[in-house]
Amino acid sequence: MARNRVKLGSLTRQIQERFDSKLAIGESKYKAKKDGTANEKIYSWQTYKSYMKQANEFTRYCKEKHQCRTLDECRTYVDEWLKNGIDRGLSAYTQKLNACSLAKLYSCSSSDFGVRTSVRHRVNITRSRGDKVRDKHFSEEKNKDLVEFCKSTGLRREELKCLTGDKLIHEDGVYKIIVDRGSKGGRMRKAPVIGNVNLVVNLMSKAGDNKVFEKVKSGADIHSYRSEYATSLYKSIARKIEDIPYDKVNRGTGRKYQSEVYSCRSDLKGVKYDKRAMLDVSKALGHNRISVIAEHYLKV
Repeated sequence: MARNRVKLGSLTRQIQERFDSKLAIGESKYKAKKDGTANEKIYSWQTYKSYMKQANEFTRYCKEKHQCRTLDECRTYVDEWLKNGIDRGLSAYTQKLNACSLAKLYSCSSSDFGVRTSVRHRVNITRSRGDKVRDKHFSEEKNKDLVEFCKSTGLRREELKCLTGDKLIHEDGVYKIIVDRGSKGGRMRKAPVIGNVNLVVNLMSKAGDNKVFEKVKSGADIHSYRSEYATSLYKSIARKIEDIPYDKVNRGTGRKYQSEVYSCRSDLKGVKYDKRAMLDVSKALGHNRISVIAEHYLKV
């Protein structure tokens, strides 16, 4: 019997093989969403690494507490582990990440686990807030070209690492950067250049066909720079809320309302944004959902 047993390898190896089979680096997540196959794949190395980390924590728990040796055996304890994380006070973000990681591992929806994770509120998001240990090892003054470039273009870290000088174009009276490498989901976009335009143009021209930045230091708070870019771009193109027309009628109340006004909820209740401007900003950042911009980027 033992001779015919299939060797599955360690739990870590089983996780890696399963996630490796779902890798779709460079493929378009946008197209996959259209044909309904997006949930079956992993489109970025960062997502892959995050899912690997969370899945390994889960199987370690199952092995130590329930002596599990296979992913199928671990599946029984998914809800137990997720509830344990909630009871330990994990942030809503981490709870959601745990659920999504295991949903990807088991090719299902996180709702199939029967565990409701906490709702994420903007006030509880700690990324890019306050001083971090890594900040002490990064000088914005010594790296001011990188900082200004980020605030003027809104590029992600991986996009900055891959960027070459020949990706700058002038279109409709505006300088734009063609982002076609390192982007999330492999989707190409044109990011408008704002702020310190001269610096961006000079750095791109100087680089030519070579990379604009040889190294993007890990201490750089790229997300906060993207947030500043998003806020500045939004302010430059947004209409005043009172100027947006009441163009639709609520069938229930008969009252007119502004269909192009985004009303925030929860801890941001009362804050309103111009949907049209939000969508433009979202596309400039490489997203395609205005809710992401409202929750994670805009500081108006």
